[in-house]
Amino acid sequence: MDEKELEEEQDLQESAAEEDPETEVAAKPRRNAKKELIEWVKAFIFAGIIVALIFGFVIRPVEVQGHSMEPTLQNGDRLIEWMLLYTPQQGDTVILSEKTGLNEALVKRVIAVGGQTVDINEEGEVLVDGSLLDEPYIYEKIDENRRGDWDYPVTVPEGYIFVMGDNRNHSTDSRFSEVGFVDVDEVIGKVVLRIAPLSSFGLIE
Repeated sequence: MDEKELEEEQDLQESAAEEDPETEVAAKPRRNAKKELIEWVKAFIFAGIIVALIFGFVIRPVEVQGHSMEPTLQNGDRLIEWMLLYTPQQGDTVILSEKTGLNEALVKRVIAVGGQTVDINEEGEVLVDGSLLDEPYIYEKIDENRRGDWDYPVTVPEGYIFVMGDNRNHSTDSRFSEVGFVDVDEVIGKVVLRIAPLSSFGLIE
């Protein structure tokens, strides 16, 4: 086959390839701007729903108002509380609902839970089930006139908790009839993290 015939053969092959749809290179699909926008909107809505569920049922930001939890928490501290499947435990710092007697949400420490016995001795120390609590977090011991309205020792009913502020002499809590024993259903959640001020950022023990 001479050079002319070879060129003719190549031309025929190229012509056949152009006519054969199976040999065509697939073109990139054009982006549908409207469809893509809808997909982004759906993604943002879904993300918003997830965030709302998390902040509605799992965690929630709160702000400390007052000085009853000093020195552990300061007025104006911003906290994160955990709410999902939470059961109050002795020693936890918790947020209480507005139904606790003072018509405002409270942040307090759980001293005892249902079935435990609370006593405050003459030195202002707290005992639970006869054992003295180790409380490095308190501001000072309880003054005699701040022991509260109970005839100690007192046993916490099942389904309730006994709470106090860490600033014992400047806290209205379960020692006083205005609050008393707190129904566990009025415990919104456990304080787990301080997020502001940044200088005090960290977990809450």
